[in-house]
Amino acid sequence: MPRSPLKHYLIASDFDQTLSFKDSGIVLSELMSIRGFEERVAGLARSNLVQQGGELAYLIRHDPEFRGVRREHLHEVGRLIRLKAAIPALVDFLKRGTPACRFSFFVVSAAPREIVVSALEGVVPAEHIYGTELEFDSQSGEVRSIRRVPAGYGKVAVLEELQHRLSVTPDRVIYVHVNNHDGFTIAVSENKQIARIAKSTILSDNAFSVMLPILHQVLHWETRDIRDLFESYGLALNRWERDRTDRVKVDESIRPQGEAEALSA
Repeated sequence: MPRSPLKHYLIASDFDQTLSFKDSGIVLSELMSIRGFEERVAGLARSNLVQQGGELAYLIRHDPEFRGVRREHLHEVGRLIRLKAAIPALVDFLKRGTPACRFSFFVVSAAPREIVVSALEGVVPAEHIYGTELEFDSQSGEVRSIRRVPAGYGKVAVLEELQHRLSVTPDRVIYVHVNNHDGFTIAVSENKQIARIAKSTILSDNAFSVMLPILHQVLHWETRDIRDLFESYGLALNRWERDRTDRVKVDESIRPQGEAEALSA
């Protein structure tokens, strides 16, 4: 009897405050000693001049204080930004897949692509990273133009492009912390605008925790099998408070066998 084909899922993740703890614009501002980044972003939001998420690209191109940004500064931000724990474990599991499923993992972010590629070097292949594409002047090194910004509908367009290229149906698209699209949305903050449209919200300092709603709600794994998977990567699922928002505490060391663990079903 022929085997059923593997189910193919497209999983796309944002970068800022999703795989990292900080907005890359804040880290760039600190590196360049530029004050008032958040105030500038708020001003752009009030003016409706740029789509949400595209503010940093706009500032780099048009704000006088950000015009000093060069490619090397973006690479340095990628090295400086603090990443969430267990991203290599997450990428490894998605690469391996399961007996019933295979996954294609991409990072789709409005952050400059140079930042994301630098931050995830050796973990996520550069060809699996979509970010804001900047064109630099060959003489001065200054940003001359913006080719593409995956923010707002631009981010949705990238997902639709990947979905078409990989021949993945809309119901098998899973995305983490993007604004709006068909499929299964996982938010990673309590931002009400994001959480309102998300199928699930996961709050954790560990990147691997995004697998909880995927395994539990999409693939319908049993809790004990999810625990076993976490432990196979040296991660102890010590607390999982489950309602519409999953609050998760994941430790990077396995606790002794038999020690009590709390799990609120």
